[in-house]
Amino acid sequence: MGSETVMVDEIPFPPQITLTKPLTLLGYGITDIELQFLQIKFTAIGVYLDKENIVEHLAGWKGKEGSELAGDDLFFDAVVAAPAEKLLRVVVIKEIKGSQYGVQMESAVRSRLAAADKYEDEEEAALEKVTEFFQSHNKYLKKGSVLTIHFSASNREAEIGLATEGKEAEAATVKVENGNVVEMMQKWYLGGSSSVSPSTVAKLAEQLGELLV
Repeated sequence: MGSETVMVDEIPFPPQITLTKPLTLLGYGITDIELQFLQIKFTAIGVYLDKENIVEHLAGWKGKEGSELAGDDLFFDAVVAAPAEKLLRVVVIKEIKGSQYGVQMESAVRSRLAAADKYEDEEEAALEKVTEFFQSHNKYLKKGSVLTIHFSASNREAEIGLATEGKEAEAATVKVENGNVVEMMQKWYLGGSSSVSPSTVAKLAEQLGELLV
């Protein structure tokens, strides 16, 4: 990975973002659907990871090709479980209501929690907090609006930031402090075959495969 800005569907992603430490862009792609032979793109996604810690944690996959890693859900489970700081940067391509995006996230996370038999009152309360945060941004998220999800190295908490006009310095934020909800939020984006963005996890597998030599 060079030092140049990466363009994802004409949206620039910096090669590195520093929070508590420098995080490297190791995966990127889009979310989209196909309707009547037309591809409709919704968001561009960048996955930033603590490169040193993530590579150390994934030592068991050394020597595997990216194409092989891309089809290995256990590998992506290990990425999610890794005690390494992570940041997802999601940029809107096709405008959507904040509340609508929140409902999509809530539904995806709840279904994963229920399937893992981890959906209790505490998880419901944490999800409601996230839903209310997005409902407070009920206006349309225009193209260029930025959603960030920062996962702590402990994987027990996350902070969601939303910059509705792309002004990231003025982003509204909400904290998620339920480890099960945090885990399933990661799995929605990074969960291998169940990811919301196959192109993102494919690129992530390719880039990590190059590091795991």
